[in-house]
Amino acid sequence: MAQRSKWGTNLGFLFAAIGSAIGLGNIWRFPYVAYDNGGGAFLIPYFVALFTAGIPILMLEFALGHHKEASAPMAFKHIDSKWEWLGWWAVCFVLFGISLYYIVIISWCGNYMFFSLTHAWGDDPNTFFFCEFLKVPFNQTLQAPAVESVWDITGFRWPIVAGVVVIWLINWLITYGGIEKGIERAVKIMMPLLFIITAAIIIWALFLPGASKGIKHYVTPDFNKITDLKVWISAYGQIFFSLSLGFGIMIAYSSYLSRNANIFKNSLIVAFSNSFYEVCAGFGVFSILGYMATKQNQEIGEVVSSGIGLAFVAYPKAISLLPFGQLFGFLFFLLLMIAGISSSISIIEAFTAAIMDKFDVPRRPVITTICVLGFLGSLLFATNVGLLWLDIVDHFLNQYGLITVGIVEALVIGWLYRTDKLKAHIVSNLGLSGTHHKVFNYVVLQLWMYCIRFITPVALGIAIVHSLIQEFSESYSGYPISGVIVLGVGWLLITHIIAFELSGLPWKVERTTKSE
Repeated sequence: MAQRSKWGTNLGFLFAAIGSAIGLGNIWRFPYVAYDNGGGAFLIPYFVALFTAGIPILMLEFALGHHKEASAPMAFKHIDSKWEWLGWWAVCFVLFGISLYYIVIISWCGNYMFFSLTHAWGDDPNTFFFCEFLKVPFNQTLQAPAVESVWDITGFRWPIVAGVVVIWLINWLITYGGIEKGIERAVKIMMPLLFIITAAIIIWALFLPGASKGIKHYVTPDFNKITDLKVWISAYGQIFFSLSLGFGIMIAYSSYLSRNANIFKNSLIVAFSNSFYEVCAGFGVFSILGYMATKQNQEIGEVVSSGIGLAFVAYPKAISLLPFGQLFGFLFFLLLMIAGISSSISIIEAFTAAIMDKFDVPRRPVITTICVLGFLGSLLFATNVGLLWLDIVDHFLNQYGLITVGIVEALVIGWLYRTDKLKAHIVSNLGLSGTHHKVFNYVVLQLWMYCIRFITPVALGIAIVHSLIQEFSESYSGYPISGVIVLGVGWLLITHIIAFELSGLPWKVERTTKSE
C-alpha cells in the first residue's frame, strides 16, 4: 500500500477543517435560527450544545481518524468489522446526496455573483429567483412553489448547469492535487480570503443606517423560549450540522495529521472558530436587514427570512438599496462560493480516502470518477423542480441520516470500543506530566467520555424522535407522499444498501494501523 498522504503543516489541517465546518449554513441559517429561537437567549442552549455534543463528537472523530490513521470505513472496521458499514454510509449519503445539491446551490451563488453587477432581479427578487431563474412551478397565488408539482419536470436550467460544470471542475482541480499540494494549498488561499471578505462585509454593514435596529432584534434575549424543547433541538441540530459531524470528513482529515498532533487543541480551535464565525456573521446579516427595514419603513419581521430566501431574495433586495450595491453583492456571493467550495472539497476527500483505503487504488482516477459521477448526479437538481427535490432530500439526509450516524457513532465508540483508548491517545500528545496530566485525564476527559456515552446520544435521540413524530403527523411541507417516499426515504435506503455492499467487498490490502 502506498504511503499515506500528510498535511504539510498543522495550520493547513486547521484551515481545511475550519473550511469544511464553515459553509453556507453558517451565513444564511444560523442568524435566522438564533433570531427565531430567542435571539441572544439562544446562545445559552447553543453553547451548551457546543460543549456537550459539538466538541465531544468533533474530538472523537479527530481522535479516531488520527489514532487509526484511517478513513471512516477503515476506522470503524478496526473497531469491529461489523461496523464498517457505518463509515461507508456516512461518506456515501454525504457525497451522493448532500454534495450533489450543495454544489447546485453554489452554482446559484456563482450566477448571482454576476447578477449583482446588473441587478438582474429587477424590482421583484422573489419572482425573479423562483419563476425566472429556477423556473419552479408556483401555486395560483404566486406566493410559494407548488409542492404537488414535484414530478413536473420540464427541462434543465442551463445557467445552473453551466455553474455546476464550473464548480465540479474547481473541486476536481483542487482535490486532484492531493492533500498537501491540492487541498492544503487551496485552503491556505481560500480561508484567509473568506475571513477578509467576511470582516469587510460586517464592518461595512455595521455602519449602515438602521444597522442597530437589526442587531437589536438579533441579540435581544427572549428568555421565555429557553424552556421550549424545540429551541434546544434547534441548538443541537445547528451545532451538529455546522461542524460537519457525521460526514466522515473529520475522521479522514485527521488521519493525515502527523503523529505528534495535539488533538485536544485542534478540536477546540476548529469548534470555536466555527462558532465565532457564525455568531459574527449574524451581526452582518442583521445589520443589512435593519438597513432594509429602515429604508423601506418596515419592521424587521417583515424583511427577515431564513435559508435560501435570505440569500437569494432578501439580500438582493438589500443590494438594490445599498450604495455601491453591485460591489457588495459581488463580494457577498463570492463569499458564499468560497464557503461552499471549502466544504464540498472536504466531502469529496472523505469518500476518496475511503476508496483508496479499501481498494488501494491511485488518487487521481478515483477523484476523476467521483467528480464525473457527482456532476451527473447534480444534474438531478438542476431542473425546474430541482428546488423541490433539494428540499426533500436535504430534509431527510440531515434530519435522519446525519443524526443516526451521530447516535450510532457515539454508542459504538463510547460503549463498545470504549473511549478509554482514545483518551490515552489524546493525552499522549498533550505533553502534560504529573498533576496536570491527572487533572486533565480525570476531569476534562471524564466529562468528555460522559458526554459521548450519555448526553450526546440522548440529545440527538430526542431530536430524531421529535422529527419522526412530526413526520407521521403530516407529510413534510405538504409534499405528495410519492415524493417523500421516493426522494426522501428512498435516498436514505439506496445509500444504505450501497454502504452495506461496499462493506461486504474484500479489502485489497489488510492494513494494520500503526496504533495497533
